[in-house]
Amino acid sequence: MVGQRITVSHYPLQTDSWGEQIEKPLKERPGYSEEEGLAFSTIGARIIGITHDETEYYIKLYELAQKQDVHILSEELDKTISQERFQAIQKIHMVNQRENGLSINRFVAFLEGEQLIPKHENPLFHRHIRLSFMEVLKHFDQYYGFAHEDFRRVFLDLMKWSWNHLDSWLKTYSIFEKLPCIVWYGDMNKSQVYFFYYLALLGFDIIVFHPGGEDDFSLIDEKETFTDVVKHPLNGEIKPFPTEEPERKGTVAYKASQEMHHTIHHEGSSLYKPWQFRDYVPTAVTLKTTYDETFILARERAFIRPNFSVQNEQVRIPNLFAKIMGVSHSEREYWDRVQTLTEYEEASLVQSFPFTTEIQANYQYHYQHCLNRKGELDEEKMRRSNWWKYEHLPEGLQKGIATAIANTCKTTNWLTKQGETEEEAKLYLFTQITSIPTFVLELMQKFDYAQEVPKLVLYCNEKNGILSRSDAALLLLLNEFGFDLFLYNPQGHNDLELYLNSECFDTHWLDEMVFGQDFKQPSIFRKVLKSMKK
Repeated sequence: MVGQRITVSHYPLQTDSWGEQIEKPLKERPGYSEEEGLAFSTIGARIIGITHDETEYYIKLYELAQKQDVHILSEELDKTISQERFQAIQKIHMVNQRENGLSINRFVAFLEGEQLIPKHENPLFHRHIRLSFMEVLKHFDQYYGFAHEDFRRVFLDLMKWSWNHLDSWLKTYSIFEKLPCIVWYGDMNKSQVYFFYYLALLGFDIIVFHPGGEDDFSLIDEKETFTDVVKHPLNGEIKPFPTEEPERKGTVAYKASQEMHHTIHHEGSSLYKPWQFRDYVPTAVTLKTTYDETFILARERAFIRPNFSVQNEQVRIPNLFAKIMGVSHSEREYWDRVQTLTEYEEASLVQSFPFTTEIQANYQYHYQHCLNRKGELDEEKMRRSNWWKYEHLPEGLQKGIATAIANTCKTTNWLTKQGETEEEAKLYLFTQITSIPTFVLELMQKFDYAQEVPKLVLYCNEKNGILSRSDAALLLLLNEFGFDLFLYNPQGHNDLELYLNSECFDTHWLDEMVFGQDFKQPSIFRKVLKSMKK
């Protein structure tokens, strides 16, 4: 046990799915480790104010209270104390007054002498209980001092609730599986704030609700070290905590709208609202097609294409990844198809190579830091890392990008260089795809997963440069994200094949190989016709 300790870290709140987060066992959360003791992450939240739909707000509170490992402490707080413990507390308080404030170590030594700190059968966690209580005392002493008029009340309350609640929770739950979620609803006094601080240090999930907009826990956690703050748009009165499920009260139009939404826009239907899946994760189902089929499918929206599906908050997007070698006998048909692809509103044309900047920095630490116990990239760890550049993007898109990065680094389609290990190849891939060009990010932000599929059209005649390895890395990521990708190589040379398994894209050989052929811009007539269609 020498050198071993318990380390509790904060598990960032996902505002759209925190109800599922609190149900996760510790081992399934980021940062779990039993090396050198025990490390795990907890959830902390301050939900301030109420939503526009007050009834829905209280329904969620009621549903939260029904969960198995959730305790609504504000509704069951036991303030009783035995005479024996009260006298022991009074004795320590008198010593503290007489000596004009004990040191924290001596204070805790007196508490242990009077057996006032709950014990735990696990020596490591017993030590953690002691150290956590010392942190609570240290905070109070630092901000107020033990001579403060509130100390006696706070100290007494902490002792009451440690024995009336904490002791039974520690005996009921395993620290290697999951500690319960403790909820407070409404106003908090200083004692209650400090008790929740104690619970957070120990490793409990804590959630504080205040419909009136007060943020009492900021007394302890102003910098949001232990808790994330969710501010709802309205402030309301503090109504009694719901003991029965509130009845939904909506207008006839509202109810009809909700019923229609459920009937028409559910996951299995083919009628989807704009941005219905903005919080879902996109995954690609790359289609194998003929040359002619490529252009037929390119104009179709995602949900019309074969194998499109939505399930378990994932959107499976049928996408195209094609390399076109050479040029058709019919030059007119060839350029008409090329230009049609580039004219889609969600398309971007690349004519200069390399079109990415190869990252030379050593990302070894960043990569290792983001691995889970299976040695795979962890989406949550990536999003919490200091190198993550996409905090400004919507939560759903950030999750989609992180998942695509993780899946791309797991693929067997990335080829190693001579003398390069598989792990070195993965590190290179990770290093390059974590820096996404701005024009690609803009396409990602416009991507409504069930609708028009973004397209990258690359025309490489080798006069305009050579496709690089970092270019290929980005293309692999975009394929995983669900983009349509078209690489034109009129001279019929290998480029993508040098870096990617040729099985992951279609290769279409046309009639003749042409060298040094420049990209043909659309005619003025075609441009006018296009503008008229718009």
